[in-house]
Amino acid sequence: MYKIEVKNKNNEKVKEIELPEEIFSYPTKKHLIWEVVKAFLASRRRGTAATKTRGEVRGGGRKPWRQKGRGTARAGSIRSPLWRHGGTTFGPRPRDYYVRVPKKMKKNALKSAIAAKYRDNEMLVIDDLSIESPKTKIFNDIIKKFEINSVLVVDSKEKNANFENLYLASRNIPKVKCVSNEEVNIYDIVRYKNIMFSEEGLKSFLERIK
Repeated sequence: MYKIEVKNKNNEKVKEIELPEEIFSYPTKKHLIWEVVKAFLASRRRGTAATKTRGEVRGGGRKPWRQKGRGTARAGSIRSPLWRHGGTTFGPRPRDYYVRVPKKMKKNALKSAIAAKYRDNEMLVIDDLSIESPKTKIFNDIIKKFEINSVLVVDSKEKNANFENLYLASRNIPKVKCVSNEEVNIYDIVRYKNIMFSEEGLKSFLERIK
């Protein structure tokens, strides 16, 4: 049986809830997590790096000097890759770095990562994360009570009418990121030491990865 304490904003235990065994008994597969993180980061690349080939560099239409009689090497263009200011051979070209990852592989990586957080006591569940105003100080005080300094905060956009306040209050705090349950990705889970769910956010997230 897998259970976790649900706490309030003052770090006081409110109750305990059961966690699905099929998710939290999932083994830690480091290579699987690495593969999905690598694909995620590759797909974020813009792929706009570009260099000009000899055909794209301006100039070089005239032969620099005659073929024979000067005692120098023959040359057909001043834009040859061998020359300064010439074109580039095999340089980067605009390309798409997207890597396709099967849905099942993504889900299994999320299961593996979240189960590892649970086993390492780096997962927190709060009964309600709503705050009345988007003040950084309000949310910072909540974080301090849990004595954590690197945390991914996950709440449900649908269930929390004040989600925007939570997002605005957390975005200026270093090593803190707030996302909705639909936006949780493997990279953020690995990047932040702790993960803090609202109770509703956890339910929605677990439904997503079942």
